[in-house]
Amino acid sequence: MKPVRVPDLRAMKERGEKITVLTAYDSTMGRLLDRAGIDVILVGDSAGMVVLGFDNTLPVTLEMMIHHTAAVNRGVKRALIVADMPFLTFQLSLEEAMRNAGRLIQEGGAAAVKIEGGRQIAETARRLVEIGIPVMGHLGLTPQSVHQLGGFRQQGRDSEAADRLVKDAELLEKSGVFAIVLESIPAELAARVTASLKIPTIGIGAGTQCDGQVLVVNDMLGLSDNAPPFAKHYAQLSEQVISAVRAYIEDVHSPQR
Repeated sequence: MKPVRVPDLRAMKERGEKITVLTAYDSTMGRLLDRAGIDVILVGDSAGMVVLGFDNTLPVTLEMMIHHTAAVNRGVKRALIVADMPFLTFQLSLEEAMRNAGRLIQEGGAAAVKIEGGRQIAETARRLVEIGIPVMGHLGLTPQSVHQLGGFRQQGRDSEAADRLVKDAELLEKSGVFAIVLESIPAELAARVTASLKIPTIGIGAGTQCDGQVLVVNDMLGLSDNAPPFAKHYAQLSEQVISAVRAYIEDVHSPQR
C-alpha cells in the first residue's frame, strides 16, 4: 500500500472517509500499528506519562521526542508520522521553533509536527509551513497548559470559550495547518468546528462528529492504570501480560523434569 501523505488527509475529509490515528513510542508498536493499517501515528509527548512515568507532559524534552520518533520511524512503512513538539520548544521564538521542528523532521524522521495552542501560536505555525514543515494543530484540552487549565478537564463548556475555540481553529486553518486535534471538548462544539473547516479535525474525547479519532495506544490496549473515561479499551493487555509473567515465574520455580 502506498504511504499516507499530508494531502491525503484533506482528501479523506472531502470523501467523508474517517481518519484513524493512534500514538506510538517505539519501533515495535509502530510496526504493529502500521501493519494493522492505521493512517497516522502520533509520537506524542504523552510518552512522558505512559512510557516515562511522569505525572504530565511538561518534563518531556526535544531530545526525548527525537529519540522516540526515530524509533517509531524505523518500524513504519505506510502511516504518516507526526511528532509532538514538547513544552518550550516552540513558544520562545520563531527561530527556535523552526530549528526544533526541523530536528524532529531531520533527525527523528517525522513527516509533520504537532503544536498546542490557538491564536498565540498561529504565526509560529504559519512560519513552519512556509519553510516546508507540515503542522498539525491542537485545541481544547492542551496538556502542556495543564497547570493554567487547572487539571485535565473538559474545555469549551461555555459559549464564550466555545466561540474562542472556533475562532482559534479558523485562525490555525488560515495559518496553514493541515489538521487539528480537538481534545476533551463537548461533542456539539467539535461538530461545529469540524463543519466550519476545510481541513480535518481529529477528536479525542470530543464525540464522533470529528473527521477522525486519536487515542493513546496504551489506553486503547488496556495497558494504562489511569486511562481517561472516554478511552475505550479494545483489549486488556495488562491482565494478559501479568498472567503470562506469572506462568513464566511458575515454570522457573517448578521446572518440568
